[in-house]
Amino acid sequence: MPTALEIDFVSDVACPWCAIGLASFERALAQLDGEVEVRVNFQPFELNPQMPRGGQDVTEHLTQKYGSTPAQQAEIRERIRQRGAEVGFTFSPTGRGRIWNTFDCHRLLTWAGELPAPAQRNLKMALLEAYHGQARVMEDHAVLLDAVQAAGLDREAARAVLESDRYADEVRAAEREWQQMGIHAVPSVVINRRHLVQGGQPPEVFAQALRQIASGAAA
Repeated sequence: MPTALEIDFVSDVACPWCAIGLASFERALAQLDGEVEVRVNFQPFELNPQMPRGGQDVTEHLTQKYGSTPAQQAEIRERIRQRGAEVGFTFSPTGRGRIWNTFDCHRLLTWAGELPAPAQRNLKMALLEAYHGQARVMEDHAVLLDAVQAAGLDREAARAVLESDRYADEVRAAEREWQQMGIHAVPSVVINRRHLVQGGQPPEVFAQALRQIASGAAA
């Protein structure tokens, strides 16, 4: 009988390593089919909570935040593209273009989390693809609604969320909770609220960790 595991996938739509991490994690789950039974909750984390409307040029942003040069950023972008290709996620060849505020994305994901699975997962992937695969304007509600529709969810129900302040308090409360638990980088995969696997790890690393934790839980 498969061992049940509770997974909290803490991440930001703005994070390219989160796209890699999710695709890689899902490949790990496929390797463990029949061994574990997981429930995945996507938890909010904002890398740039103060990002204003209009966003910021990605080269300018990364230079200011990390001190990296355009050449270094191009090298990292190519490494990210290659890692994405290994796990089946296709990044835009020209990168994201701009960094956008993702608070509305997290409000929609919180809404989708109240719907039957796999609604939240499908929306998460659609938002990641819009941001990193298509370099779309992630503060544009029409773009977010396109992602909702691509995920097979109710566009008009999502529009009602976006046109209100629904789920704002829930997102902020969840962000505070995870920060208080020591999560300061993403992606962070928290298993049974006790074990942490951090970063866009290869599928084999996720699979090994899950197998070990499941073995201990079963024992």
